[in-house]
Amino acid sequence: MLRAFSTAATGMTGQQTMVDVIANNLANVNTSGFKRSQLNFQDLLYVTLEEAGTEIASGINSPSGIEIGSGVRVASTVKVHSAGELQNTANPLDIAIAGEGFLQISLPNGDLRYTRDGSLQVNANRELVTATGYTLVPSITIPADSTVSIEKDGGVNITDATGNQSVVGTIQLARFANPSGLSSEGGNLLAETAASGTPTTGTAGDNGFGTIQSGFLEKSNVQMVTELVNLITAQRAYEINSKAITVGDEMLQTANSIVR
Repeated sequence: MLRAFSTAATGMTGQQTMVDVIANNLANVNTSGFKRSQLNFQDLLYVTLEEAGTEIASGINSPSGIEIGSGVRVASTVKVHSAGELQNTANPLDIAIAGEGFLQISLPNGDLRYTRDGSLQVNANRELVTATGYTLVPSITIPADSTVSIEKDGGVNITDATGNQSVVGTIQLARFANPSGLSSEGGNLLAETAASGTPTTGTAGDNGFGTIQSGFLEKSNVQMVTELVNLITAQRAYEINSKAITVGDEMLQTANSIVR
């Protein structure tokens, strides 16, 4: 009977983690480029009381055994990299990636990070940077007194005060064999890991890379209805596991009363 207590407790712990993941998804419903997380569960070890195929009579083998599970554990959280809805901002420095690929970002220490958040700005040095001030890789400088337009292939065009047009750089994209293996660093940034593999860089629109849509931002791919349904399911599962502990306690009380 005590096994039911520990088994149900693992279920309550797992569903608590599920609620934590859902809460983070819902908190980032308006975060540009955010990808929702999905929780994966695995069952724990089984106690085998009788193995399948055990001889139960002369010449007769049991078609199935007796196994009692030990509960559940959280196996992993996986980023779901489905596309989010594109929001029209009419800002030429806002870009969204329609398809595969990540923007490459350089941290102050030189480390590379990756993001789908395309809310770009121009810093004091006239460089294209993210909303948190990190520069794009490769770096692109926008001359003063010029207007900017960004093409689908990532080409950054400028028009100066005299009307002359020129290309000052190209926004390159990176992609990974397993984008779900990227490590979430906060600030809409992702980091390469052994699970994600090394990045492949290229031009938007070529060799399977997505195209760049100027004047748009990719919204979060969190679906509020789906998350709320998952939240209700997790809550009910938590309650049921709690009920299992209560029933086990009542059965022990009944057994104790028999002794009296």
